[in-house]
Amino acid sequence: MDDPEEGRSMRLCLLGCGWAAELHSRTLTQFRPQIRCSYASRSLDKARAFNEKYGGTGAFGAYEEALSSPSVDVVAVLTPPASHLEWALGAIEAGKDVILEKPPVLRSSDFDELARACRAHGRFVYVAENYYYKPVVSKLRAILKAGTIGEPLFIHLNAVKQQKISGWREDPAASGGGALFEGGIHWVNLAGSLGYTIRSVKASRPGGGAGLERSMLLLIEYAEGPVATLAYSWETASPLKGLRLSRIYGREGGIVFESNGLVLAASGHRWQLVFPGVRDIQGRKAMFADFYEAWRGRKEPQMTLARARRDLEVVEQAYQSAGVL
Repeated sequence: MDDPEEGRSMRLCLLGCGWAAELHSRTLTQFRPQIRCSYASRSLDKARAFNEKYGGTGAFGAYEEALSSPSVDVVAVLTPPASHLEWALGAIEAGKDVILEKPPVLRSSDFDELARACRAHGRFVYVAENYYYKPVVSKLRAILKAGTIGEPLFIHLNAVKQQKISGWREDPAASGGGALFEGGIHWVNLAGSLGYTIRSVKASRPGGGAGLERSMLLLIEYAEGPVATLAYSWETASPLKGLRLSRIYGREGGIVFESNGLVLAASGHRWQLVFPGVRDIQGRKAMFADFYEAWRGRKEPQMTLARARRDLEVVEQAYQSAGVL
């Protein structure tokens, strides 16, 4: 496949027509004509329904058809995590670039195989970690870098909520892990995107138990000195439907922010009240804009494979520490 031409549309096919496809399609409609979407499912009727709903360019009744189609440049692998590596490697070998939904692969060592395939076929893999692009994260990073709160000491990330699960998320063979692996990896990325280097991780599973975990508490030490806690849960009731506050304490001030990114307040050398960006609060628009520019320029995006691997390594260390693996 030829490299993208200047100004040419990315012809993106979404493999899997479920919840993730819904989320991404809503964002991708804002990128026409730069990105044109088609849909693939094991059910042709389902693929056609998505294609009609989101004004796509075509539908495939099998993933293999999309991989072999000359009308597809990039595939977004939105299938259950256990199948991500298989479809990503198949797409790379077919001459396609790949967008991997998080969690990207089951094991951090799988990135070695992806890297070898990319080098062999001249392809790129982008990991759809939208938290890296959230407006609140870039604002937090800027405030901390500016020294507004002095030396940071404690970072408390509160990401507890009540979330029902069904389908493949209840199957360990398909999901690859529990709440921390499936959803908490977003917050692991946030913890690693504040401008500090994660040095060590320990974790505990509240209440013990067996099977796929629904709650985890992580203790994170950074090489630069701060320590962080990350509380992640799918089984904690909330009177405010998931709205929680997270905090950062420094020697000369502090930061409090609504965990989803609605609002942020900082005190210290200067006082700030910030609404980071409600229109793209989840960072998906910024993510796809970066992916498109990276694809056109044949380069890595800001959310690199190295960052994605680090996130998965942190989850692995947490599971090992808590005795989940």
